[in-house]
Amino acid sequence: METQVLIIGGGVTGTGLARDLALRGIECILVEKQDINAGASGANHGLLHSGARYIASDPAAAAECHRENRLLKQLAPHCIEDTGGLFAAVAGDDETYIADFPALCQASGIPCKALTPAEAREMEPCLSDRLIAAYAVDDAAIDPFKLSLDHMAQALRHGGRLIRFSQVVDFRIKAGRIVAVMLRNNLTGRISEVHADVVVNAAGAWAGQVADLAGIPIRMRYSKGSLLVTHHRMGRRVINRLRKASNGDILVPGGTVSILGTTSERCESPDIIYPEIQEVDHIIDEGAAMIPDLATTRYIRAYCGVRPLVSSGEDGDDRSVSRGFSLIDHADQDPGLENFITITGGKLTTFRLMAEKTADRVCRRLGICRPCRTHSDPLPQTMDARWTEPGLTPSLWVRKNDPDDMLVCECEMVSQSIVDQIVESIRHQNGEPSLNAIGLRSRIGKGPCQGTFCSQRLAAYLYDRGELTGDAGLRDLRTFLEKRWRGQQPLLWDISLAQAELLEAMHSGLFGLETVDATPQEP
Repeated sequence: METQVLIIGGGVTGTGLARDLALRGIECILVEKQDINAGASGANHGLLHSGARYIASDPAAAAECHRENRLLKQLAPHCIEDTGGLFAAVAGDDETYIADFPALCQASGIPCKALTPAEAREMEPCLSDRLIAAYAVDDAAIDPFKLSLDHMAQALRHGGRLIRFSQVVDFRIKAGRIVAVMLRNNLTGRISEVHADVVVNAAGAWAGQVADLAGIPIRMRYSKGSLLVTHHRMGRRVINRLRKASNGDILVPGGTVSILGTTSERCESPDIIYPEIQEVDHIIDEGAAMIPDLATTRYIRAYCGVRPLVSSGEDGDDRSVSRGFSLIDHADQDPGLENFITITGGKLTTFRLMAEKTADRVCRRLGICRPCRTHSDPLPQTMDARWTEPGLTPSLWVRKNDPDDMLVCECEMVSQSIVDQIVESIRHQNGEPSLNAIGLRSRIGKGPCQGTFCSQRLAAYLYDRGELTGDAGLRDLRTFLEKRWRGQQPLLWDISLAQAELLEAMHSGLFGLETVDATPQEP
């Protein structure tokens, strides 16, 4: 395969870069070792920052967040629920920080409006009666899956290519230049190679590992953040604790649920992470100080991701590391590679700016002078990403009123016709429809039952369609359920524990999934 630009990493930055380059008429291939948003881009709050969280620790990043927040609301409104946000302090919080908050916001150009505790509690009745101060800010909720899928869809329409489940395993280097990139298909084991004029490392927390393959050192610091999903939506707005960034101090509405987090735990590898019970307890305790109902509500899932922080070499609190991004042109390093660029760090909110600056650097390397269009061209809404939106499918299914269009997922009311559309989209991207691929592009498995029933219906329907044959569906079903189980295990107490016993009886006792080899066999 040959291309002008090879992008390594299918998160929001990589897919955003693919769209940016495609709009400039530059040919690109994006390779991802798993699927879209498999890293931090798919394991975050879904918070479109106003910037106010970073006004004390990183004013430059705060100002960047605010500018990109306003731009994305104009250009990608279908990916955003413009909820607004509150910063709320309770008795015992640092009153010096509370007093300094409006001036710090003003210094970074971030609007905030002072509210009385009574006004704030009228806006969000779930807030604690121990509230002592509150400010309104411009936070919002954003759907990172819809964002990345829409970016990739437009890039593909402009000639870009997407290769999923393919991992970079080596670079062939000659005279200070990458002449070939070796890829391993993680499903078949087959090796292929790509020849590109410029190679961009947009692998997020894995950027250091990719650079190591090229003999380039990048010191990464892995900071794990765990989050919890509530059974129902707890508030209308994003609610932040009015204090310096800490654990369990943000509640973000995500359609029909809310997401509570996060933590900051140093870890050794981005590949071996899971939410731990002590993190869950700590998040709930901290969150309940601001929103008391969080102590007793039901949580349906815990998950975690790794922040891609570039280390300065100094030890200390990971929250003190800059949330700005790092754009590294390795031609300027010793040893250097003249056609190798790394983009990492940053925030979900600043992905577009990161992609723009990277595309500008790529253009200079290619000797091309074409302006960025992502700051002015709206992001088109596509069918590829339509079904990630919470609460969309019930109204459409009821309105359609087709008795033959059976529901696959009753919790989120995802029907067979929606599965058909998603399978067609995956096929269009030269992919193979699996339970995980369909779940990523829809609400299947994300409801209260967490895939207990819909996983079996989906597997059966894919067999009926001929998409699954032999024992492939059983392996696929086990892989899907293992991912859901990982998010339920740290939350098992009371009724949830009894429900888990039912789940185990069904999946292991009835279907015998514990005896199924989940490893795909090479052809």
